[in-house]
Amino acid sequence: MSNNNIQLPEDWLEHLSPEFEKPYMVKLKAKLLEDKKNGKKIYPPGSLIFNAFHLTHLKDLRVVLLGQDPYHGPDQAHGLCFSVPLGVIPPPSLKNIFKELKEDLGIIKNPNDGNLENWAKQGVFLLNTSLTVCSGQAMSHKDIGWEQFTDKVISVISEQKEKVIFVLWGSHAQSKIPLINTKHIIIKSPHPSPLSAHRGFFGSKPFSQINQNLEQAIIW
Repeated sequence: MSNNNIQLPEDWLEHLSPEFEKPYMVKLKAKLLEDKKNGKKIYPPGSLIFNAFHLTHLKDLRVVLLGQDPYHGPDQAHGLCFSVPLGVIPPPSLKNIFKELKEDLGIIKNPNDGNLENWAKQGVFLLNTSLTVCSGQAMSHKDIGWEQFTDKVISVISEQKEKVIFVLWGSHAQSKIPLINTKHIIIKSPHPSPLSAHRGFFGSKPFSQINQNLEQAIIW
């Protein structure tokens, strides 16, 4: 995985280019190739692994929404945390996000449209801490090197940007708080998963909190 075949916007590549030459990233690429060779299907497709970086350039980034790993069902993952492509029914966590959006801001989303690309294009960086997963196996690529890369990404944002809003749902996302400089804003609550949403995600009003901290509101 050399710089020659990594296509990222220049402002990201300026800070992340050295990562692609490091031993952990070489091992990561070897692991992905091994899984493919063994007949495992990997999500998202290769062209969409870095989709979040292409849709939200570092210079435009205003909000970070941190997920854990991609959806592991067919056609669900497209490189943006919590999001699914148009035409794919939103998974339970995303349905709960939309439910809270309605309760918080009165915005009703189409129940059949879980594509969050519009958020990404307006400066909401939809980052998973692992960027790939094996089909049907949640967290299957958790320990192959992606978190070292995305920890670096979070650190770059923390160092290079001012007053970014980090939205951290659940204990995994909140474990990244030590990487975030105190000049930024952190909004945290339990995860929107059906297993935890009723423990404090519902009623946490993250969207109005985000809007209050932005000079110009995101069009959710």
